[in-house]
Amino acid sequence: MSTLQEVLQNIKQYEAAVVQREFKSKKHTVGLVTFEEKTYVFKKYFPGYTSNMIQEYTILSTPSTVVTKPRIYKKDDKNHLLILNYIPGENLCDLINDSSVSIEEKQRLVKLLAQWFATFHRFFKNHQGYIIRGDSILRNFLFTDKIWGVDFEESRQGKPEEDISQLCASILTTDPIFTNEKFHLSQLFITQYEQDSLRNLKDINKHIGVVLDKIIIRRKKNRDILKRYQNEIVDKKIFLQTPLRKQT
Repeated sequence: MSTLQEVLQNIKQYEAAVVQREFKSKKHTVGLVTFEEKTYVFKKYFPGYTSNMIQEYTILSTPSTVVTKPRIYKKDDKNHLLILNYIPGENLCDLINDSSVSIEEKQRLVKLLAQWFATFHRFFKNHQGYIIRGDSILRNFLFTDKIWGVDFEESRQGKPEEDISQLCASILTTDPIFTNEKFHLSQLFITQYEQDSLRNLKDINKHIGVVLDKIIIRRKKNRDILKRYQNEIVDKKIFLQTPLRKQT
């Protein structure tokens, strides 16, 4: 796969752009770029992902003062490219999994994240039901003085439970996996979401089990542990009622 710098050098209008660094992406070429004396995020979509670009553009271009998300600077249909403003925040996955970050700070971040989801689902609800953000993993959020959602190409019509269960699975299965602290943070996330959204989540253990099943298929590492906890979560033998213990 070509680097973003190589891609841009072959497009006349962007040939003077300078890529500062590339971001990890399984599907596209994404990076931090200096262009026209400003810094942007360039996201180049490859053939077969036109619908993803359209979906992401739809979410990002919808004006909102309540849903914190990047702004669109330019949509280049010819070159299958979105140019977004750069948010210089810390990745939420790194913060949640950093042992030097206090449990109190992690709790605060998880509550803010739950509030973000409640706001997103409320704002994008339509006559057909809910639009969910999709790909709801910790790595798709940044923190400055607030939570920012990024990467909306998998947004679609769906149930809020799908977003919430995927985020819980992300908390539980990012290293370190399935710790008592992670269960506590997942419980807190669900409780705060229900409080802010004024709705009760249905069959959340079952939904988390479905997400874990997909993770088990993708991962080679820790499959036995993933499967054991998936079974216990689905059977409601654990999860959501696990009290927080002091870590030793």
